[in-house]
Amino acid sequence: MDDVKNNVKSGIDNAASAAKKGVDRAAGMNVRDTGQAVMDKASDYAHQAREKIGEWAGEAREAVGGFAERAEERAERWAGDAYHTASENASYFSREVMTLVRNHPLPALAIGFGLGVLLGRVARSV
Repeated sequence: MDDVKNNVKSGIDNAASAAKKGVDRAAGMNVRDTGQAVMDKASDYAHQAREKIGEWAGEAREAVGGFAERAEERAERWAGDAYHTASENASYFSREVMTLVRNHPLPALAIGFGLGVLLGRVARSV
């Protein structure tokens, strides 16, 4: 009877040991599986963050590009207006000078001679 008792006790001990090893192994695998799941989740979050940052960067690039295009259009329009105004003023000034020279040729000649002398002296002193 002691043999049976010892065999039963030994069987129970072996079963308990095997169960403990199984639980330990399962717990170890669970920790590994949990760790892998955490790593996978972190990777997913990092990928989503990267995509979101890319979207935001694209939106910012579009916004800045639109602003730059509008600024460029405004600058072109301003430059065109300034050129047109300067051209009109220069044309008007040249017509006025020509009219003045035609109506008063001797004073215009004297003014031209005086400006020539003045520019000659300035050029000589430099």
